[in-house]
Amino acid sequence: MGKVGKTVESLGDYLREQRTSAQLSLRQLAEQAGVSNPYLSQIERGLRKPSAEVLQQIAKALRISAEQLYIRAGIVSPTEGTDSSVELAILRDVGLTERQKQSLLDVYASFLALNAAAETQPDDS
Repeated sequence: MGKVGKTVESLGDYLREQRTSAQLSLRQLAEQAGVSNPYLSQIERGLRKPSAEVLQQIAKALRISAEQLYIRAGIVSPTEGTDSSVELAILRDVGLTERQKQSLLDVYASFLALNAAAETQPDDS
């Protein structure tokens, strides 16, 4: 199983634990989060990777931090610092679609990688 599969599986396990501790059935949580029961079941079993919007709905229904779910889902890196706050700001922006949010996150990550690569290159001046 690849990195994404492992991340999703740990997200599913975490969601199941949170749902159980909140004493909610799968059906109750699905209804409160506004997602289908089968879809939520697939997320918990690690078969589906939900969007940031769906994670936000689930977090609200469970009364937990959406940021924690973003980290568990691999949407936001767990590192401390400004990069996480930029990522979270993008994810929280209600004026953007899910596709636009993902595009911005991808561009931002590519800029960070480009800058990191440039810092490790020897200066030929």
